[in-house]
Amino acid sequence: MHAAYLDTYYSRTAAVPDNYPMAAGRMEADVCIIGGGLAGLTAALKLARSGRKVVLLEARRIAWGASGRNGGFVSAGYATGFSAIERRVGSDHARELFRLSMEGVEIVRRGIDELGIKDAHPVPGIAKALRYDSRGALQAASESQQRQFGQALRYLPRAEVREMLASPRYHEAVLDEGAFHFHPLNYGWALAREAKRLGAAIHEHSPVMTADLEGGRKIVRTTGAEISAEHVVFATGGYTDGVLPALKRAFLPIATYVLLTEPSPDLVQGAIRTQAAVLDDRRAGDYYRLVDGGSRILWGGRITTRTTDPRDIAALLKREMVTTYPQLSRLNVEIAWSGLMSYARHLMPQIGSWKPGVWYCTAFGGHGMNTTAIGGTVVAEGITGESDRYRLFAPFGLTWNGGIIGRAAAQLTYWSYQLADAAREFRSRQS
Repeated sequence: MHAAYLDTYYSRTAAVPDNYPMAAGRMEADVCIIGGGLAGLTAALKLARSGRKVVLLEARRIAWGASGRNGGFVSAGYATGFSAIERRVGSDHARELFRLSMEGVEIVRRGIDELGIKDAHPVPGIAKALRYDSRGALQAASESQQRQFGQALRYLPRAEVREMLASPRYHEAVLDEGAFHFHPLNYGWALAREAKRLGAAIHEHSPVMTADLEGGRKIVRTTGAEISAEHVVFATGGYTDGVLPALKRAFLPIATYVLLTEPSPDLVQGAIRTQAAVLDDRRAGDYYRLVDGGSRILWGGRITTRTTDPRDIAALLKREMVTTYPQLSRLNVEIAWSGLMSYARHLMPQIGSWKPGVWYCTAFGGHGMNTTAIGGTVVAEGITGESDRYRLFAPFGLTWNGGIIGRAAAQLTYWSYQLADAAREFRSRQS
């Protein structure tokens, strides 16, 4: 495990990272990026490629937060569904946003290929499984998406699902053959390395203390440095502090939990007979995949609005796993961890311009691997004048998170979803 990183599967299996110095002294930049997660790194790399002088400030380590300890799923879409987006912005706008989400998958795939990031270990396929019989609705929806967007989706009926996933819980699924899963921490480190090679100044252990965002040149201060820049990009997530109060008020920090099992190839592959990653359709359902050549399971699930960890994450998650696969009851948990994601109340990313020269790129809420890529890309395009595609997200701005009441409401909503999901699953088992 690398110093200052949480003990996770990714930090245990990571490549050797570069170390970046603390920011010190006075610096001039075209763009100062606050946040060294995948959104900030994507923006930094694109801006460096366009010849801009970039300074990136990370409070801890590169990809330290959700960017480097998530499930590793890279697929099209957002944390909210297409129909909800369509109701808010209309059909044409919703389709543009969805195509952009598909582009995010390709940005990551292309980055892995072009930079030769072999230790990102991309594996094709993500299956979305249902724990009830949709009576044709899932197949119809997947066929509609194929027609509208050309996605490589394959409907799997019950017999095929049960062959792939040896669990009585699943009834049908859709396999997205264009999606993939990977090692996000190694990917993040490679983006940082390439941005640095192209001239970006990257600084770790450099939390921003104050930011003067008025005037043509913005002044960003850390404990040891002062950066003057024409543009400032706030690319932070669930660990955002109060430097830009409008941003702090606009997201809810939501915790999610992940475990890694011990190695047991026969037991693991007797239950999960696919290299594709798997998630279910519940609002905060399970998501999991095989790692280390199919010998272990990386299993995630549950969300809470509490920012402190429950006493025994491993036991909570193992219960979820064994409920789905009773044959895995003897499989021990090796480590478990949590991380904070940033969610907006509308469940869409918050990407845009707060005022001239001040940009925000956050709230990727549980669907960040493709949306951090497009967020960093369109903000960089906005800065260079290449496009104004960031405006597609204007209807999903910095909506107030509701404060303490908003956090309580989010937790109550999650519990209500759990009850509704359980009731639907129970009815399906009875029929």
